[in-house]
Amino acid sequence: MKVLHVNVVLSFCLVASSALTLQAMKTQLSLSFENTAIAFESKTDKELKKANFLFSNIGKPWLVKLGGIFTPIALKLHLPITGIIKSTIFEQFCGGETLEEASKAVAHLHKFHVGVVLDYGVEAMEGEENYDKAVPEFIRAIQFAASKPNVPFVSIKITGFARFSLLEKLHAGETLTESEQQEYARVKKRIYQICEAAAKHNVWVLVDAEESWIQQPVDDLTDEMMELFNKQTVIVYNTFQMYRHDRLAYLKTSFEKAKAKGYLLGAKLVRGAYMEKERKRAEEMGYPSPIQPNKEATDRDYNAGVKYCIERLQDLALFVGTHNEDSCMLAATLLHENGYEHQHPRVSFSQLYGMSDNISFNLAHAGYRVSKYLPYGPVRDVLPYLLRRAQENTSMSGQMGRELSFIKEEMKRRKM
Repeated sequence: MKVLHVNVVLSFCLVASSALTLQAMKTQLSLSFENTAIAFESKTDKELKKANFLFSNIGKPWLVKLGGIFTPIALKLHLPITGIIKSTIFEQFCGGETLEEASKAVAHLHKFHVGVVLDYGVEAMEGEENYDKAVPEFIRAIQFAASKPNVPFVSIKITGFARFSLLEKLHAGETLTESEQQEYARVKKRIYQICEAAAKHNVWVLVDAEESWIQQPVDDLTDEMMELFNKQTVIVYNTFQMYRHDRLAYLKTSFEKAKAKGYLLGAKLVRGAYMEKERKRAEEMGYPSPIQPNKEATDRDYNAGVKYCIERLQDLALFVGTHNEDSCMLAATLLHENGYEHQHPRVSFSQLYGMSDNISFNLAHAGYRVSKYLPYGPVRDVLPYLLRRAQENTSMSGQMGRELSFIKEEMKRRKM
């Protein structure tokens, strides 16, 4: 078994800290993402076989495409398929239909020192009444999180509390009507209520990134909440999608803004989730794509963002949200090189529930602060999330192959 090591030498820090590679990370900090015994220690033989079956099929684009077409139709026709969905893809990627069901997954992960990001997976339903109804659901999630030792985070999307076209208009810098100004005031009030509850219970709020053409009001609103609640500790985090070529610069701008206004920056770094949609819209509307020219550029900016944040932990908190082993190893290396403990209170790693257990559980085993993104909600309501997850995974052929190879290696190790 190949073990990835870190060699911490002062001269190396001075000469090569900006160009760390896995090959250069040797000895002292012993961390491996290939230890399948640790990666799947939480799974029974039956669960491992089910994961093997599921990932084998998610890797077939034609099957996922058919599922995306026929599953919504079957639900509209009230065909009895929710049981099948719940026992397969839902069980793999979601914690349950309710907070009470999700608590079982929360408790199970806690046994292995893995935390949880609570994510109410119901896609946004338009309408003021629905936006208002969402607020107490998230406050309930915050109260639940506060009662558990391993649930430091909840995740929210601004589009769950605001009309998309209103955010679009704000992003474009158009003047709002008096009615729209009142509508936006209600949006701010909803987000304020959630962040206020989080601050009261010392639970951290991750504000998801959105499409580039509505991102500015999301950034502005999140900055406003950070200025209000991130005075002594970091409660609110903004999300920086590094597959956008302008986000590394925006991360630095956000940090300088926070310093100037006297609050702490919460920075959640991800690669991104809307790449094909963004490129298609840019092409159709004739404006330059906001997306990086290639994966290498995304990786470069992501890792530069990690380094930038770890060098400034006295004034910010970092959430390393990625399934990329190199970036996780880099973050672990930089923590070590800068003399920080593995369990640094301002650095968290995270992967999606049901994926990349080789990263999550090995990080947790090595003493790092790591959480799984745990969606929950009624099967029918979470279905759009699940279908999107299956489609995203299909496009990540390398990731799926790696997931499967680890599962098969562990099955072989267990002589299954």
